[in-house]
Amino acid sequence: MISHTSYFGDGEKTFTLTDTIIEELQHKTGLGIGALFLRMSSSQFRVADIVEVIRLGLIGGGTSPQDAQRLVDAYAKDRPFDETFPLALDVLDARWNGKPEPVAPSDDDAFGFPQDELRRAAATGDLSAAISESLEETGL
Repeated sequence: MISHTSYFGDGEKTFTLTDTIIEELQHKTGLGIGALFLRMSSSQFRVADIVEVIRLGLIGGGTSPQDAQRLVDAYAKDRPFDETFPLALDVLDARWNGKPEPVAPSDDDAFGFPQDELRRAAATGDLSAAISESLEETGL
């Protein structure tokens, strides 16, 4: 998966750097995608790099260009870099390295322990009792 989902501005947003979006990003930054990734990874970025990665990532993720511009104007410009830089780097990294597909929880774990029972036990604070009971049932 090449998308990154994160809370940005007013809610969860999806950021995707498609090939078409990368072409625009390269045009806006004046760098190839590899050079931009290296520049960002080594903290040699420009403010415009951060803003454009976020804005174009939003557009690639399905946000309208107008809403993407509004969001970066409100939540990416004139903000501390420790708020915006990690997001921009995560968006680039999702395209560079990919992200694992979310795995739907199964009913049993690798050892056959029913996960719904485990979740209930954890929610009620009876996790240690559930583990002890499970160990007794298996003879361990």
